[in-house]
Amino acid sequence: MPTIGVKRDVLFKSLGKTYTDDEFQMLCFEFGLELDEVTTEKQMISKEQGDDAETLKGASEDVIYRIDIPANRYDLLCLEGLTMGLLVFQRKMEIPNFKAIKPAEGCVQRLIIKPDTAKIRPFAVAAILRNMYFTQDSYNSFIDLQDKLHQNICRKRSLVAIGTHDLDTIEGPFVYDAKPPSDIKFMPLNQTKEFTAVELMDHYSTHPQLKQYLHIIKDSPVYPVISDNKGRILSMPPIINGDHSKISLNTKNVFIECTATDLTKAKVVLDTIVCMFSQYCTDKYSVEYCEVEYPDGNVRLCPDLEYREEVVKVDEVNKSIGISKPGKDLADLLSKMCLQSELLEGKEDIKVVVPPTRHDVIHACDIIEDVAIAYGYNNIVRTLPSTNTIGQQYPINKLSDLLRHPIAEAGFTEALTFSLCSKDDISSKIGKKIEDVPAVHISNPKTLEFQVCRTTLLPGLLKTIAANKNMPLPVKVFEISDVVLKDENTEVGARNERRICAVNCNRTAGFEIVHGLLDRIMVLLEVPWNAKGKGSYGYYLRAAEDCGYFPGRCAEIVANGQVIGKIGVLHPEVLVKFELSKPCACFEINIEPFL
Repeated sequence: MPTIGVKRDVLFKSLGKTYTDDEFQMLCFEFGLELDEVTTEKQMISKEQGDDAETLKGASEDVIYRIDIPANRYDLLCLEGLTMGLLVFQRKMEIPNFKAIKPAEGCVQRLIIKPDTAKIRPFAVAAILRNMYFTQDSYNSFIDLQDKLHQNICRKRSLVAIGTHDLDTIEGPFVYDAKPPSDIKFMPLNQTKEFTAVELMDHYSTHPQLKQYLHIIKDSPVYPVISDNKGRILSMPPIINGDHSKISLNTKNVFIECTATDLTKAKVVLDTIVCMFSQYCTDKYSVEYCEVEYPDGNVRLCPDLEYREEVVKVDEVNKSIGISKPGKDLADLLSKMCLQSELLEGKEDIKVVVPPTRHDVIHACDIIEDVAIAYGYNNIVRTLPSTNTIGQQYPINKLSDLLRHPIAEAGFTEALTFSLCSKDDISSKIGKKIEDVPAVHISNPKTLEFQVCRTTLLPGLLKTIAANKNMPLPVKVFEISDVVLKDENTEVGARNERRICAVNCNRTAGFEIVHGLLDRIMVLLEVPWNAKGKGSYGYYLRAAEDCGYFPGRCAEIVANGQVIGKIGVLHPEVLVKFELSKPCACFEINIEPFL
């Protein structure tokens, strides 16, 4: 959960009341939040950067409330949103009505997206906050909200990057383009000289904050850049803004642009910023439209600030929470959570208006949750369930637990390996092509070690043995876990499969060791040996060929007429790829057919 730090005195001034720490903690609890810590700015900096007198010299001694915010409540990530939510919750303030308007004078500002942006960050949205007034506290909150959004929904700027500019220092229409790094030159924020994009990337390679974002565009042949009508560069997202258009306490009109790889998240981010800070505009809660022209010629107005209606049933809400309240009371509770609601004529349904600040509301259950928060979890009467139930393990988990002990008693050590692995682990390292493996791929892997869900337990065990080369021989390990396989016949396109894999590593492969363990498991599963190797009775081994195994040393394991796995001696090339020097024998079987 993200944590925000707000000055206590500023917060109480905005709320119009002074609370003790305990009173405010209770208010947070009733609103579904948690007061995590009461500290000072000096203490916060000391914890984060070390007890350095020079560092603490300029820090204030204001009391800071650190408040845990649900990860999907983007509207509460700043003082303005938190204050608005608490005041509405306490019925000290009406629910604001946010609206996007066209400028009273002049034309609507336009942001033109060029085709080359499709190579790196194809989407952009924009809006203007007109006739604002900043104080030092609201200015700091404005900057801090951007940082919180960057770390949260923007996924460290990889999905969305926010740029804010003093509109009075620039001229539209604005152009969003992608250019070769050598063609980009401007003075970045708080610098005194111009840099090319190449120089800038080198300059910020050691910057404590910005260096973590360089990788997003560093290897791209083109970098995104936003400029005004006179060619002045406003920003090079997602790295840094230009110094020419930087905002200050004297800024009256703010141009906000968000470039993104995900248009939906860009809209959420833009809506959140403009809704939170439009309260400082002369025309309160009003935002000025901008036109965004896409490469195909389509023009759309931003921001959307869309209000949508949802309908929930009174009986469903009461039943889900465990209360019995009339529809009018439930609608009133929802209004406390900034969800304007009314009971429809039939008195069985509640119409809920979801504002542009509540992008976390995506389903009826989210609305029901807000009713429960407003009603108070502590006010829900504890009751016994209407039916008696007896909890028990899933059969597959019970079978897994029953097999673990006998396998361990046979001298094998249990391992627990990662469910994610690299593409090579399940393909080239064991003699397969990745195209032929029914693997579920991670769309945005953070590291080469975690690119796909494992389709076999074998690579994890071989890595475990490789990491324990100093252990005395033999090394005998096993694992009982799930693998993930693509399956178009399932609802989500993939399914889990519970397997057992065991590996014996010694000076000789020891095929008889793993074969003996397999026999023991089959005895426990009450599957007899089929000496004839025919029919659907018992189990037997059938010769097979697999690139991952030594030629002539591989067999399929057939149980009750169904192939459940393979057993054999691993190919030397497989061992080399997993950095092993001793021969290994293994088997891997699916145990789900024995349930």
